[in-house]
Amino acid sequence: MPPQGRGQAVPVTQAVALAHREEWARVVATLARRFGDLDIAEEATAEAFATAVERWPADGVPPNPGAWLTTTAHRKAIDRIRRENKRDDKHREAQVVHEPPEPLGAIDDDRLRLIFTCCHPALAVEARVALTLRMVGGLTVPEIARAFLVAESATGQRITRAKAKIKAARIPYRVPSAEDLPARVSGVLTALFLVFNEGYLATGPGTDPVRHDLTAEAIRLTRLIRDLLPDDGEVTGLLALMLLTEARRTARVSAGGELVALDEQDRGAWDTALIAEGHGLVRERLAAGVAPGRYQILAAINAVHTSARDMRDTDWSQVLALYDQLVRVDPSPVVALNRAIAVAELDGPQVALAAVGRLEPRLAGYHPFHATRADLLRRLGRGQESRAAYDRAIELAGNTAETAYLTRRRDQLR
Repeated sequence: MPPQGRGQAVPVTQAVALAHREEWARVVATLARRFGDLDIAEEATAEAFATAVERWPADGVPPNPGAWLTTTAHRKAIDRIRRENKRDDKHREAQVVHEPPEPLGAIDDDRLRLIFTCCHPALAVEARVALTLRMVGGLTVPEIARAFLVAESATGQRITRAKAKIKAARIPYRVPSAEDLPARVSGVLTALFLVFNEGYLATGPGTDPVRHDLTAEAIRLTRLIRDLLPDDGEVTGLLALMLLTEARRTARVSAGGELVALDEQDRGAWDTALIAEGHGLVRERLAAGVAPGRYQILAAINAVHTSARDMRDTDWSQVLALYDQLVRVDPSPVVALNRAIAVAELDGPQVALAAVGRLEPRLAGYHPFHATRADLLRRLGRGQESRAAYDRAIELAGNTAETAYLTRRRDQLR
């Protein structure tokens, strides 16, 4: 393919960005299984993408970018091992080149195996999730830090220590056995939920406000885990939650790139097939007669919202009852904040504002807290205070569509 001129550089740049979003996890997971080393897998994959940035503008985008990146990354990994002078690395090179990879197991999916490796119980819970978001979700350290509401330096240290422990403890790269699987799944679900959330409301600078690649991958992997654990209520609940949330994706951002709030969305644009599947999964868990967990309750709340043909038809009393149930399972300040929104619909904004105010010490750096407070103050006619709260929410928000929405709402104040 002939070299591309300056006018064609932008499409190549977009191709590299698209390949990064679609192929990062696949390439990292393939190399992790082949080499058994997360550092080598991640660094070789990053080098392959750097090579693509350098060569694709001149050589053209390959017909199969994923295969090109995997082959290039594999060569980079071999080159790195050969550059090392340590005896152990020479021995590892011989193993990598001449020995077959580890058997694949029940499900032939490198990314699923990588998730279970990252979420091994030998790692601290926070480290498991952070490592999964980095290795499988392809999120940057700043994006992961925002998901955890912690400092970037602490997040980077968690990831580094987790990779070192996997290497030192020789944690195997495989899906756990049937006996060990139920005990391992909680951390995996947490990681997948955060990957989905990052796709549903992306926070990375310069990214699209909604990243369908992340939401689709989270749903795909959750389906695989449900195949492994069809009777696990929380796995089913998480899948239902993702489907009911994803069903509203196309209605959430306007043509102008602004977030569309739930009460303003065109419900005719919602994906009825995903809603039907999600509702079916929620009913399935209700029929099981087992006390629901966090994801099952969240799915039930979303089922109530997606059952209403109009915002005014929403059964807020049922929503509040479900949040009361959720608070007992997950007494976090974020759950309390979302509960206050339902309280506002039933008991008025003044009662809700008092409940929100009690959360400020723990949610001062969380932009939805300030956005919720701004809306309640607006409804109470306290424009100056509302404007200040909107300003703080805009300052903290990392999503361009959400920033546009909050700015418009602020500017509508008298």
